[in-house]
Amino acid sequence: MLRARGGAVTVTALSPARTEILRRRIRIVVTITISWNVIEAGVALLAGRAASSAALIGFGLDSLVEVLSAAAVAWQFAVPDHVRREKIALRVIAVSFFALAAYVGVDAALSLLGAREPEHSPVGIAIAALSLAVMPFLSWFERRTGRELGSASAVADSKQTLICTYLSAALLVGLVLNSLLGWAWADSVVALVIAAVAVREGVEAWRGNACCAAPAAVLSGEQEADPCTDGCCAR
Repeated sequence: MLRARGGAVTVTALSPARTEILRRRIRIVVTITISWNVIEAGVALLAGRAASSAALIGFGLDSLVEVLSAAAVAWQFAVPDHVRREKIALRVIAVSFFALAAYVGVDAALSLLGAREPEHSPVGIAIAALSLAVMPFLSWFERRTGRELGSASAVADSKQTLICTYLSAALLVGLVLNSLLGWAWADSVVALVIAAVAVREGVEAWRGNACCAAPAAVLSGEQEADPCTDGCCAR
């Protein structure tokens, strides 16, 4: 378990019983996250295609990335020795972020160049509002559990869920502006924000296996990554 004391982070050993409880909580929250995001992705992608909305399509793809991210964590915690699979899970999460950024960035650029003009989407507004209500709780629960367990991948996945919350808010603003004021460009701007945030979080997840510092503490912002003295982070 990670504890912050006077700016430093200490790690407290967990009992086997507590570890198993936390592992079970992680499996439950990722199952809920996967189920919600499958529905969210389907609705957002269909609505985005119907409205030619780069922001909605990007949001739907972000939901699919969240599914992949949560599935990677579920795979990691499917075995007793979950630490052994942590690096691979983090790599999967990072690559999924990068793929999302590439697709959404290109699609938003095409929209800004006039290749398509997004239309009003009441379904998109509804799904963005629902996501804004659901995602904060899922992120908080997984982040808290991951920090106690000392799992960098669980913390990284919770950050992906938190990003979904921010993107839901941005998407909601963009769709409402387009609907009420006819600001079609707002849709593309939101999509570019999604792409930029995805790149940033992908880089953090890729570095999340920080061998020279407690990974979960680094990802949760409780501790800065220490410079490597043996070159391990360069591998």
